[in-house]
Amino acid sequence: MNGFKPHLLSLPHYPYRKVEAPIKLDQNESAHDLPPHLKERALERLAALPWNRYPSLHAEEVREALARHTGWAPEGVVVSPGSNLLIQCLAQAATRVLDTAPTFPHYAISAKLASTPYRAIPLQAGFRLPLAELLEAMSGEPGVFFLPNPHAPTGTLFPEAEIRALTDRAGETGWLLVIDEAYQQYSGLDFRDLAQQHPHLALLRTFSKAWGLGGIRAGYLLASPTVAGVIQNLLPPFGLPAHTAAILLTVLEDSSYIQERVREVQAERERLYRALRQHPTWQVYPSHTNFLLVRTPDAAQAYRSLLERGILVRRQDHYTGLEGCVRISVGTPSENDRLLQAVFEIAGVGYA
Repeated sequence: MNGFKPHLLSLPHYPYRKVEAPIKLDQNESAHDLPPHLKERALERLAALPWNRYPSLHAEEVREALARHTGWAPEGVVVSPGSNLLIQCLAQAATRVLDTAPTFPHYAISAKLASTPYRAIPLQAGFRLPLAELLEAMSGEPGVFFLPNPHAPTGTLFPEAEIRALTDRAGETGWLLVIDEAYQQYSGLDFRDLAQQHPHLALLRTFSKAWGLGGIRAGYLLASPTVAGVIQNLLPPFGLPAHTAAILLTVLEDSSYIQERVREVQAERERLYRALRQHPTWQVYPSHTNFLLVRTPDAAQAYRSLLERGILVRRQDHYTGLEGCVRISVGTPSENDRLLQAVFEIAGVGYA
């Protein structure tokens, strides 16, 4: 295909293949749909809109609502159909991209898509940050450093002192540190105060996890007005569909349902963690997200054995350092019961 840029012809596909199963624990979604009364309210709001008209140019009403919800200046809020698109824009704007490994694959994919120089520094043993190497890497020509915290796919929560050290280095050298807080609600940490004090720190957030809105595709960036302005210009006009905006405005008016759901996920996550620690051959890692990373003797076999029992999880053994690993989303209590019965049955032992 001579009309395409050469680097796009070898671009890898996003590593996901849809598989159907009665119990779906593979994508770190919320186990619960939006509460019915909010879904009805959102549908009423959508029905009242003129569908023949374009939506807002840059989702101004949603940005204002998010600014009120987060305590952020509206000119520093950017909304898009999913945080993945914001990652692409950040990688497109960057002179270079710094990353860790393993990590969320869309950072590398976005850098390659934009033909932006990319470097990933491996995590240390125990999934700890290679802080000295990262600080040294940020001494060179500035760019954008993507850091998920809590981390995906390991579930690790990096120490606040290390985040502050990286933020300080970004301010000294001109880098932009982007903390991807997709799982922020499950961790109890919140870096908004730090980001408001440091224009070289930006936060990525999503509605796909704790909000229970993975199906509508919505994410947002909290940044300095300068950073937000650059990223906003890279997004297409009228980019947030009217139905997405209607749903977001509805949940931003009444977000109280999130707290109860987060508490349930945290309780179920800890129950799963305690139970899986008793498994004779699987090693479960501590998590501050809505999923657990588990190292098994054979990830392919573990995946197949669970799928045969109607449970879908996500293999992670293609990542360096995650050999034998699978990732398991926290489901409903009954789904988690089924999971525990299955994993101990696979090992040939009973689960009480």
